[in-house]
Amino acid sequence: MTITIRQAQETAGTLSNPSKMPGKGTSTPASKCHTGSKLQNVPGSVCFGCYAMKGFYTFSNVQPALEKRYSAVMISKDTPEPWIAAMTTLIRRQEYFRWHDSGDLQGSWHLANIAEVARRTPETKHWIPTREYRMVKEFLANGGTIPENLTVRLSGHMIDGPAPEIGLPTSTVVTSDDATCPARFQDNSCGECRACWDSTVKNVSYHKH
Repeated sequence: MTITIRQAQETAGTLSNPSKMPGKGTSTPASKCHTGSKLQNVPGSVCFGCYAMKGFYTFSNVQPALEKRYSAVMISKDTPEPWIAAMTTLIRRQEYFRWHDSGDLQGSWHLANIAEVARRTPETKHWIPTREYRMVKEFLANGGTIPENLTVRLSGHMIDGPAPEIGLPTSTVVTSDDATCPARFQDNSCGECRACWDSTVKNVSYHKH
């Protein structure tokens, strides 16, 4: 069944617009992160002083949008097809898409739904950074497969800490000048770089800022 953009937005919420990235995204409240919400209280963790718990994300016109997307995701746990169809409609024209510029996976079922959206949008390059290693492992153990156009990139928890090792692409945050992400040299923008969306890039290291 074909649905309109408006119908899709009523079901899944609007897309987000991550600053200085090459495409749209989707975001949910950082307070709903399972792992990240704990790390927010751990000095030295990447989530300590989380950017998504302050600034733009706290604006009164942003909070309802975050909550609507989160509610839609949670409804999709038991009835996934409306959300999958809605996100497919919203993303279809995007060349690059980032999942969760704020927020994270809510369960292995959530990753399964995202993977299905990616399969239905083969012309879009999808990237999802996540700290929910257990959920990813559960998804894979249950026979889940990651489409070629979806890069699931596991995020290291601690600044200058090791990358997770479960056989998927990773990202880390470092204080040294060895960071591979070029954003700090180009107005905090991706510019022409698409390494985060490229599953052949095994680790992307971001400079702490």
